[in-house]
Amino acid sequence: MWNALLLSTAIALGAPPVAGFREGPHFGELVREQGWPLGVRAIANLPANFDPKKPTRLVLYATPNGNTIEQTLGCATGDGLDWHFDIQHVAAQVRQLRAVKPKENIVFVVVEAEGLSWPAWKRRQADGPAKIRSLVDEIRGWIPGESSLVLSGHSGGGSFLFGFLDSIDAIPPFVERIVFLDANYSYSDADRHGEKLLAWLKADAARKLFVVAYDDRKITLNGKLVVGPDGGTYRATERMHARFVKDAAFDEKPAGDVRVRTALDGRLSLLVHANPKNLILHTALVGEMNGLLHALDGSPFGGPRAYAKWVQPVPGIPKRPADAVGGTEFIRSIEKLNRTEREEAIAREVLRGNIPEFLRSFRKVETKIKDAAGKERVAVVEVMPDYLAIGSDADFVRMPMNPLTAARIADAFGCALPTRKIVDEIYRTSTVKLAPKPLTKDREAPATFLQHNAIIEDQRAGSDLG
Repeated sequence: MWNALLLSTAIALGAPPVAGFREGPHFGELVREQGWPLGVRAIANLPANFDPKKPTRLVLYATPNGNTIEQTLGCATGDGLDWHFDIQHVAAQVRQLRAVKPKENIVFVVVEAEGLSWPAWKRRQADGPAKIRSLVDEIRGWIPGESSLVLSGHSGGGSFLFGFLDSIDAIPPFVERIVFLDANYSYSDADRHGEKLLAWLKADAARKLFVVAYDDRKITLNGKLVVGPDGGTYRATERMHARFVKDAAFDEKPAGDVRVRTALDGRLSLLVHANPKNLILHTALVGEMNGLLHALDGSPFGGPRAYAKWVQPVPGIPKRPADAVGGTEFIRSIEKLNRTEREEAIAREVLRGNIPEFLRSFRKVETKIKDAAGKERVAVVEVMPDYLAIGSDADFVRMPMNPLTAARIADAFGCALPTRKIVDEIYRTSTVKLAPKPLTKDREAPATFLQHNAIIEDQRAGSDLG
């Protein structure tokens, strides 16, 4: 995390292109992040050219066990970066979908449960299915106009999908596609899952159900079987097939190690990888084999990755360019810009790495708090040692910006904006504490930014940078 507060200058926000969304750091997309007290968070992603006149498809994706939203979205590999960021790449797969479906608005939302496990989260809830249905309805409300819904998930994310099914007697007509990516473990005839899915499929010829699975009966980890005698995605898929075949005639199309059984004119598809080498293909089905993309638009299943050009860069602060200007010169360059132009110029300069070297060494801040049960919890955050600035160590200016610009920069750096609690802890931990000297005249003028920075430097005289 880092301290990207607005100094003493308040700058009014411009209206976002879509209410509740802001510009993201990559591909010109619009993003929105939200959390709920019930222990769920979501990140939404709108295409840069969102057009309310086009039909809109909302793809809602539930995270797999043990993965954050950011890891599920994916990014390029980098030194020290957790391997989970390079296995699913669902954001890149959706971007590829947008490229081949230009006449649609493809909106993508990934939801994550507290504890990184939808099954565990649902067990802790007195009315988990009803809460899931409420979340789905609220998220649909973020999108302007009418939209169709794709429910999808990987691994434990299937618990989110089945929770939605358990909350209703009949699947709503706005659901146009359901995708289980090695995520159908909880399928149950007793809970009427098959009955609901079949009724929904038969009611409209545009609806589709995709199941992607593999033979996991004999896979081992550290010499032990991974799934029990009744568990796993292979057996769950067979249970689904046994129920569906009572009401639908299936065709089978083997293709190498993959067996595809389809019914209802191909709208019901059960894809099972034979896994002859008994490998753990759990995540490979999604990322390496283009599983999500296959289920969304029929792209061929299997490698190589069909979405490589849409993988976003690894988060981090770029090296300062050799031709980067100092802070004073940058202030002069934005003096005559309007508010929108100025924000864009600030974002562009920071995102290309024009920040001082002393800001690149993060400092650890530790805070303690007691939870509801009275148990002490400890959190450690890493923060920039000073306010975000533009320029070099020898010539920099602390740079006010609106929160939308700050959030866009934080996303690109792999950081987050501080909460009030974190700001208080930063101040408590700081070794250099300066008395505030706010300026009240021409607060939005770049010259005021420069003047205020000079005041801070006078106060800070004798203290080392950072």
